[in-house]
Amino acid sequence: MEWNQQTLEFLSNCFLHTLSPSPEPRRRAEALLLDASHRPNYAFAVLCLVAEPSVDEQIRQSAAINFKNHLRHRWAPADETTPILDSEKEPIKALIVSLMLSSTPPIQTQLSEALAIIGNHDFPRSWPALLPELVSSLHKASQASDYASINGILGTANSIFKKFRYQFKTNDLLLDLKYSLENFSAPLLEIFLKTAALIDSSSSAIPNSLGPLFESQRLCCRIFYSLNFQDLPEFFEDHMKEWMTEFRKYLITNYAVAVAADGLAALVDDLRAAVCENINLYMEKNEEEFRCYLKEFVSAVWILLGNMVSQASSNRDQLAITAIKFLTTVSTSVHHALFEGEGVIQQICQSIVIPNVRLRDDDEELFEMNYVEFIRRDMEGSDLDTRRRIACELLKGIATNYKNRVANLVSIHIHSLANPVANWKDKDCAICLVVSLATKKAGGNSVSTDLVDVQNFFGSVIVPELQSPDVNGFPMLKAGALKFFTMFRNHIPKQAALQLFPDLIRFLGAESNVVHSYAAICIEKLLLVKDEGGRARFNADDVSPFFISLRDNLFIAMKFPESEENQYVMKCIMRVLGVADVNGEIAGRCIDRLKSILSEVCRNPKNPIFNHYLFESVAILVKRACEKDSSLISAFEGSLFPSLEMILVNDVTEFFPYAFQLLAQLVELNRPPFSPSYMRIFKILLSPDSWNRASNVPAFVRLLQAFLQKAPHELNQDGRIGHVLEIFEKLVSLPGSLEQGFYVLNTVIENLEYSVLERYICHIWEVLFKQLQHWQTVQSRKTVKLVKHLLILMSLFIIKHGSNNLVDTIHPNLFKSVLENVWIPNLKNIRGAIETKLTSVASTRLICESPRLLDATAVEHWGKMLDGIVTLLSEAERDRIEDEREMPDIDENVGYTTTFVRLYNAGKKEEDPLKDVKDPKEFLVVALARLSAIYPGRFPQIIWQYLNSDNQAALLHFCSTYNCQIL
Repeated sequence: MEWNQQTLEFLSNCFLHTLSPSPEPRRRAEALLLDASHRPNYAFAVLCLVAEPSVDEQIRQSAAINFKNHLRHRWAPADETTPILDSEKEPIKALIVSLMLSSTPPIQTQLSEALAIIGNHDFPRSWPALLPELVSSLHKASQASDYASINGILGTANSIFKKFRYQFKTNDLLLDLKYSLENFSAPLLEIFLKTAALIDSSSSAIPNSLGPLFESQRLCCRIFYSLNFQDLPEFFEDHMKEWMTEFRKYLITNYAVAVAADGLAALVDDLRAAVCENINLYMEKNEEEFRCYLKEFVSAVWILLGNMVSQASSNRDQLAITAIKFLTTVSTSVHHALFEGEGVIQQICQSIVIPNVRLRDDDEELFEMNYVEFIRRDMEGSDLDTRRRIACELLKGIATNYKNRVANLVSIHIHSLANPVANWKDKDCAICLVVSLATKKAGGNSVSTDLVDVQNFFGSVIVPELQSPDVNGFPMLKAGALKFFTMFRNHIPKQAALQLFPDLIRFLGAESNVVHSYAAICIEKLLLVKDEGGRARFNADDVSPFFISLRDNLFIAMKFPESEENQYVMKCIMRVLGVADVNGEIAGRCIDRLKSILSEVCRNPKNPIFNHYLFESVAILVKRACEKDSSLISAFEGSLFPSLEMILVNDVTEFFPYAFQLLAQLVELNRPPFSPSYMRIFKILLSPDSWNRASNVPAFVRLLQAFLQKAPHELNQDGRIGHVLEIFEKLVSLPGSLEQGFYVLNTVIENLEYSVLERYICHIWEVLFKQLQHWQTVQSRKTVKLVKHLLILMSLFIIKHGSNNLVDTIHPNLFKSVLENVWIPNLKNIRGAIETKLTSVASTRLICESPRLLDATAVEHWGKMLDGIVTLLSEAERDRIEDEREMPDIDENVGYTTTFVRLYNAGKKEEDPLKDVKDPKEFLVVALARLSAIYPGRFPQIIWQYLNSDNQAALLHFCSTYNCQIL
């Protein structure tokens, strides 16, 4: 795309129409621009349009945004996107800095971001002219006191220097940092001191000049942070006094007149927050060099926070948080003695901690208006950067060295706050202190605190709130009480908790979304509590007396406005169904309600977390009900099939993986012959087009496995086995579905008779060995995974169809290569109890049954194979079968993407194909003893030659343990 008048008119028209309120011309213009973006020199042409003064400002601004986004995807693409050519990059670099500085603020902002994108990839090695140009421009702008340009340059420098904060320290990074320091440290200090002098000399008569000056100082502070993040540079150490003098001045100076006159409060606070981050950085990383300034900064920050106590506005949160973080860092350092003075800790508690922990109007508004965000902050720990949390972190920091003093002091405050005459917020503050200062015990979810006697506090402060007859009175206080119960659930005796179950159920009917959500969370977490030995504290008998009211109130909770898709309530439903005694009547009522909810969310899936727990609830209901009464299967089919059919017919793609997992669960619960409905689904499964969507593949495999296990005879009709093997071949050819392909093939091998497989088996080995050769050629990381799955597959084949059938279907030379390159070197790397048992027993059968390995020419292979078996078995203790774990929480960041999310409660139970073999070690030595009796004197020499000393000793121990002898 050449830059000429025709290009100017074309691009101008396109960007003009992208601003059109009418969708048709806007879409047409966007399509034209997208097509043009694939042509060479497009980015440079758009930048030239931005630089054209005759073009309307709005068009140029739209072009600047397009230019920035184009660079983001094309400058250094991580995928297959066509990159911008080097021949186009150089003129862009030559133009962009000067254009950015001469543009209006809206365009300057876009070009500054675009420049930072280039700088992140090219600076400094591929753009050595950038920093000298920025420094030169900064010098000129400084002489002219042009703070629009100064701040544009500093903003750009801030963006490109940010990489020094976030990247790991490497030699290349340190070289880039050294270059940046050499070129920018002195100019940065120069403009910082000049701006400081201008601020000092500015009178209240011209407050409008202070805004750009404060912004300039803030940007200087952010650059300071980036350049000092890795190490303390020599230049900054030499000029520390200048920097620290100005930093302290901004913390202690009152700019009230200027702020009031021009509304600069936010700018001043942003500058102070940046200063607090800088001194906190020095406190964390350069404590020794910073210590001479420490006392005066602690004093300055303390006074600043004291002045903010009466100002509870959220506009000052960032400043309060960064200031308290600095004091927290000091409290845990070797300089903690600054807090040791008489009354200091008490003053911190009274003037900083308590005021910042108390609820504010903003908290109440969030509680009422956005319950999900409130819960994320309050219950789920995303409140790290809130005043409440950081104030408690300060107290924790001081308690690191003054534990008893803090405990005594806070305990007094808690008891005084917990018994207010009229102010419920004081009680909430007390509860929040106890909860926030609790510490999590290592290796579990249990928490503890030294501040109060938990059970006494629970009985005197929490229980009265939980037993309050008015579930809607003081909802924030009720939420705090429920949170306390949830956090300290392990400390509350079972009987006391059971007595409160009816109250928790009542709170499910509270009008406040937060309160009924917290009640659901509390119940759900209580049902997860385990006593010593891993036994669940609450069982079906405990839940049974409350089940009907609990079930009804959970479903009622989802009828409140904004809670129709309440993920906390749905998760509680899932947990209750997993514990309760589910009979046919209960199952029928629950499935009807769940089906009704499913019908609603199918129309517009919005909350992926809620929907996941909805499907988990259905799956666990089906699982537990049908385990007790198989006659319920047909009832569940009648209830669920219309919903599942609706998902497929209406193409609700977000729910496809869930629907197929539920179908797999129903197939596994069924007995052949299958109904026509199931066979129609089976036919869809065998269609190659059904497997094109990657997100469906794991669920499809799960469903196909269920059909193959329950009705393997169906495969031998209408050429179905050929279709299944085509699917297997397609899956193993793609890196992303390699594992799924083996799952299909394993199920085929395990469930079909050899007479059915015989005509296909040579082709199967050919496909797999070609794939192995391919991945080895390209040196892919997938090779390791492929080898592991191939070894497990061949072991399964031996177990099901005999070692001779394996050996006879592989060419002799190829089989030798498989032994040398796949089986022997990788056998010892197998993990997992079932996999270890399978491969060790199959390998034992191979060396004890196969004529090829018993041939005198295969001595080395025989010996090395035995060495691998003994290694595998002697290390198998580390892979003991563990108790089934609780269902993991779904990732709270999950969305409707191509990622497959497994339904835990509809999961395929791992089957042991060797149930008759109790101990693979015994199987090994019994087989060896039997073989050595046939060939006496042959194997001791081989064992001595090819087994290492540890494995010889291990084999001898196995023989002694099972009273077997190798002759």
